[in-house]
Amino acid sequence: MTNAAFRQEVDNGNTLIHTNGMKIAISIPDSVFRDVKRIAEEQKRSRSEVIVEAVKVYLEKLESLRILQALDEAYAAPETGEERDARGAALDSYMHTVLEKEEW
Repeated sequence: MTNAAFRQEVDNGNTLIHTNGMKIAISIPDSVFRDVKRIAEEQKRSRSEVIVEAVKVYLEKLESLRILQALDEAYAAPETGEERDARGAALDSYMHTVLEKEEW
């Protein structure tokens, strides 16, 4: 048996697909494993691909929450007089350049 044939027989090519990343060992509840396995089979993807996609979505969600918290902090402070004047000037400009052209 050749080396390639042996590898194909042992792992069916599943682990050879993901050799460009970090291999880790994690513990997950049996129910989560069954769900990941079922989804992977339904989508004809590897379990690793399903888990990597899920982690990416989770990390994107965390980043969105971080940005939202930063915005909440930025807008939590009361509006200064300078900000109020700038907002008023922008509204006046909008009214004169856009709204005056509209038919009412």
